[in-house]
Amino acid sequence: MDAGESVEKPAFTRHPMFRPDLTATRITDVSLSALAERGIRGLIIDLDNTVCAYRSPALIEGVREWVSAAKEAGFVLVIVSNNFPERVATIGRELGIPGVPSALKPLPGAFLRALRLLGTPRRQTAIIGDQLFTDVLGAKLLGMHAVLTEPIVASDFPLTRVLRFMERAFFAREV
Repeated sequence: MDAGESVEKPAFTRHPMFRPDLTATRITDVSLSALAERGIRGLIIDLDNTVCAYRSPALIEGVREWVSAAKEAGFVLVIVSNNFPERVATIGRELGIPGVPSALKPLPGAFLRALRLLGTPRRQTAIIGDQLFTDVLGAKLLGMHAVLTEPIVASDFPLTRVLRFMERAFFAREV
């Protein structure tokens, strides 16, 4: 699936707070030119199941190159994750971008810290992540763009499993 394109819109997208502006299979499939065309300059990226598989220290294939291409294209980036400071700092160093750990997404505090680090206004910033109830909702609560990716692997942190169950239940109610 190309960024922003899908054959059939999932039912959850009828509610504006859960409607991503773009979708992609992986972060590496997110079109930087499509973001630039929308006026996006700042990128807030999720960590687990977006750039790394849950519990894996390894970046998924192509992430390092995608981040480099984003920087070369003039984007500024930051990681915002509910994960622990050490993991966020390690991945941030590897990618050469700052991180905001222990975010409590979708609450706005960490996203506001990320905006200060980026130096971009909300309307020129996108959040890229794999969850409706943390990444997409967080973006929409603050008036930012949202890019929803598919999770890299099925395994998740226990609370994330609960949120994914809620996503499926929410989706089922709207069908």
